[in-house]
Amino acid sequence: QFTTRVVSCREAELRPEGGGEPVRGFQVVLEDTILFPEGGGQPDDRGLIGDVPVLRVTRRGPEAVHFVPAALEPGAEVLLSLDWERRFDHMQQHSGQHLISAVAEQMFGFKTTSWELGRQRGVIELDTPLVTAEQVEALEKSVNEKIRDRLPVTVRELAADDPEVETVRSRGLPDDHVGPVRVVDITGIDSNLCCGTHVSNLSDLQVIKLLGVEKGKKNKTNLIFLVGNRVLKSIEQSHSTEKALTSLLKNGPGEHVEAVKRLQSSVKLLQKNNLNLLRDIAVLIARDFKSKPAPKQLFVLHRKEGDSEFMNIIANEIGTEETLLFLTVGDEKEAGLFLLAGPAEAVENLGPRVAELLGGKGAGKRGRFQGKAAKMSRRGEVQALLQEFISHQNPGA
Repeated sequence: QFTTRVVSCREAELRPEGGGEPVRGFQVVLEDTILFPEGGGQPDDRGLIGDVPVLRVTRRGPEAVHFVPAALEPGAEVLLSLDWERRFDHMQQHSGQHLISAVAEQMFGFKTTSWELGRQRGVIELDTPLVTAEQVEALEKSVNEKIRDRLPVTVRELAADDPEVETVRSRGLPDDHVGPVRVVDITGIDSNLCCGTHVSNLSDLQVIKLLGVEKGKKNKTNLIFLVGNRVLKSIEQSHSTEKALTSLLKNGPGEHVEAVKRLQSSVKLLQKNNLNLLRDIAVLIARDFKSKPAPKQLFVLHRKEGDSEFMNIIANEIGTEETLLFLTVGDEKEAGLFLLAGPAEAVENLGPRVAELLGGKGAGKRGRFQGKAAKMSRRGEVQALLQEFISHQNPGA
């Protein structure tokens, strides 16, 4: 916690990180703050000003701007409280990134070009097109050895024109930077220009787990990592999943993969058999319709289990020169697929109207119009529309 004063408060809007409508509130500047504004690859802190929650902290030149939902009185003394759990997580991930980047460069010459602290995992972009599994394993072993060595992490400030700044690892300063520069040192390992929050000793990192690599942009490689409490949470989630799979598959964790492979093979065989049966059923439905002495001008069919191929087989078998077909598949109360087939002119006129009634979209050519339907429950309205069309075409029907 920290006591300070409100300098200014003005109305503003905040656009949510996940998108959506802007949130109305206020931008507050304090005399000083313990809440970190987003920057340098690290997200911002959260906390309270009095009892008012801070929803975002951004940097504007040398100032930290706090977005809050309620107005605060300029000049008022306020108690600032920090969300420590969020802060400590960011400290662990950020110091862990410094350690990984420094050791990766020392061991393999891989330079870090950027990094991102995500909600679930961290990502370091390395300036190399390839990182082998053996290199990842060696890097993970080395950084965890450094954690066990309990190396101090210290912070110092230098004047922007200090010659020593040129000897410190850096990706450059922001264009609007003012004042001294901040250097974060891991004793004997790394010196790095950084504005972020860090632990004071590598032992606070607990452990680092490298999850592997992914192909990055422009001949770069993304290294995925977890530090400290995120590793513990990941293990907890994995263990919960393992327990659930053990219960479902009725075997031990070491047999889960083989059990799932067997299930996948069984499902593929069942799907193949099901498709063959659906094709046979489609042919039988069509032949039954054609065998009747006076086939109807309208044929309507819905089947929950089916696909577009099932509907097209029926249309092919029946033929669409004289009969208008309205076929649907899927759950009647949810979304599904539809096919309208018949005389080309009729289908061309009716297709868009059928799609509109079903709350879906479709396209057609050569006497067929098919697509997705969002409102299968309105099939009855479509059938009434088609029946009315046929009645107008043939008043004696």
